[in-house]
Amino acid sequence: MRNYEGVRNPQTRELVLGAFFILLGLVIPFIFHTTGLPGTVFLPMHFPILIAGFYLKPSTSLIVGAVTPFLSSIMTGMPVFMPMAPIMVCELAAYGLVTSLLANRKSWNAYFVLVAAMIVGRIVAGLAVAVLVALFGVQLNPVLFVTGGIVTGLPGILLQLLLIPLFISRFKRGVEAND
Repeated sequence: MRNYEGVRNPQTRELVLGAFFILLGLVIPFIFHTTGLPGTVFLPMHFPILIAGFYLKPSTSLIVGAVTPFLSSIMTGMPVFMPMAPIMVCELAAYGLVTSLLANRKSWNAYFVLVAAMIVGRIVAGLAVAVLVALFGVQLNPVLFVTGGIVTGLPGILLQLLLIPLFISRFKRGVEAND
């Protein structure tokens, strides 16, 4: 999906798109929190990070995934800085990286890419919790944290699996129609 043909400076395109996805990752959760929609249920920050992986290089996608929850925590207090921000930094960085790495493979469809990224991201989140427990005595159980997050976030996960492939296919058709 990363077609740089006709673009004079692909680094500029990558930078602008990366900043755009970070902005979306800040604005969408802010809207959810200010309207009372639970972020832990609908996972609004996850959407732009997962989509970014389909359009950005792996390194940029990883940075977008890591920077977004950190900036959001500093700017809005959501996620709470400790322990949630470091966990989400690791999880979303993994989402961006894995999505981007797998989206390059033409034979893999968007559903497989998303599910694989979500699984790896959740594993990384569990490992981040384990590190926080070991280093800072954070009172969380890594397995319960991950399973609880999946159960609570099931509506958001289902929406991601429904909406992201639809968005990607429509956006791709729109871009091709304008070429």
